[in-house]
Amino acid sequence: MNGQVQSTRERLDGFGPTFGLFSAMVATDRVSNIELPLDDGAATTEVDNKVKTKLLSMWNNVKYGWTMKMKTNFSKESPVWLLGQCYLKKSEDSLERASEALEPVGATGSQVSLAMDATKFENTIEEFKKDFVSRLWLTYRREFPILNGSTFTTDCGWGCMLRSGQMMLAQALVCHFLGREWRWRPEQPIETPEQREQERKHRMIIRWFGDQSRSESPFSLHTLVSIGTLTGKRAGDWYGPASVAHLLSQAVQRASEQPDNQLDQLAVYVAQDCAVYLQDVENLCRTADGGWKSLILMVPLRLGAEKLNPIYAPCVTALLTLDTCLGVIGGRPRHSLYFVGYQDDKLIHLDPHYCQEATDVWKENFPLTSFHCTSPRKMLLSKMDPSCCVGFYFPNKESLTDFMETIQRFVIPSTHNSDYPIFLFCEGSGKDLQQGVEVVEGLLGSDDQEMPEEDLYECEEFELVQ
Repeated sequence: MNGQVQSTRERLDGFGPTFGLFSAMVATDRVSNIELPLDDGAATTEVDNKVKTKLLSMWNNVKYGWTMKMKTNFSKESPVWLLGQCYLKKSEDSLERASEALEPVGATGSQVSLAMDATKFENTIEEFKKDFVSRLWLTYRREFPILNGSTFTTDCGWGCMLRSGQMMLAQALVCHFLGREWRWRPEQPIETPEQREQERKHRMIIRWFGDQSRSESPFSLHTLVSIGTLTGKRAGDWYGPASVAHLLSQAVQRASEQPDNQLDQLAVYVAQDCAVYLQDVENLCRTADGGWKSLILMVPLRLGAEKLNPIYAPCVTALLTLDTCLGVIGGRPRHSLYFVGYQDDKLIHLDPHYCQEATDVWKENFPLTSFHCTSPRKMLLSKMDPSCCVGFYFPNKESLTDFMETIQRFVIPSTHNSDYPIFLFCEGSGKDLQQGVEVVEGLLGSDDQEMPEEDLYECEEFELVQ
């Protein structure tokens, strides 16, 4: 992609002669059953585009292994962590193994006690499956309304990082409106008022991500792409983790300013150069009446140069053991994934690279199954791209304060002789710091030109941790 919008024809041509032959065969089969007016070029083009879109979807699903059922194996002897929850086979040594899981980051006795509580007998692999399938799964879609300023009716091949970001935000909204303990139980009849309210909120959150250009879907692909155009991005351009974090922050801010919204008590803060400035957080979260908004904290990181520096691997897995963690958006190079947990040396993730037909989420009782994944996948931690973004959710100020007091031991590599964490909390405002830098540059007579706003979103080379 390299930041350029490619036509569907160009994308298909790039797959080589084998796929070209395959696409010609399928296209012939599909078009032969459709009667087209010979003089209607528009109709011909529309059908041609739909065929190519479906071919691209088919190729994508073949490429990423979605055409066959892939079963991920989980060890019954090692703990499985999923967004702060620990699942372990029933055994007498559950405490010992929970302790071992936290040992790489030097956990305290109280943390081991919490780990022991998390490994009660009911927390088995079956409970893990129920937890995993309850996370919202947002993937490539096809045949949705055309993205403004383009001819795209699918994000297949370019929208994976946007989808990963959507999933992280969706997890935050689930925590905010339903709670971390909420589970989707499609086999259970909805009978009680509490169940009906949970069902309403479940569908409400999904609607907010519906693939349509309407104000009722403030976090749709269409909305995010529209916000991206303000910084020079176009539909079909690829985003990095930091860029997506800023897009999501702006989308939540816009939605919270709309009348009769339900997001006015939620704020998003994106860390600057691996630093969280407390005055900026205070300004975002403090309300006019002295209250405090719930906070989504996103921290873009770069944990190495070309590859993940292995000294930070324990930090990544340790963060996934925290109940405040929303997961990590990143993936392999040029292949975005949403990491939600781990077992041993493998990360558990939700993969957006499955192209499904667009769902009209504004229909009553629209189907929910395509928004939940039943097939957890794993990836070796060592293959993780060093550019990523970790998210956290804090329902109140107290939870943020507690986090700040305990996070230090999780973000400093215990195997490296360094006191420098992968991110940190700072007093003051990042704006004050930036103004100070500009003053110094002015005194020094710097000839450097100011970076255009759109370049801020292109730059993934924020402070390099190594």
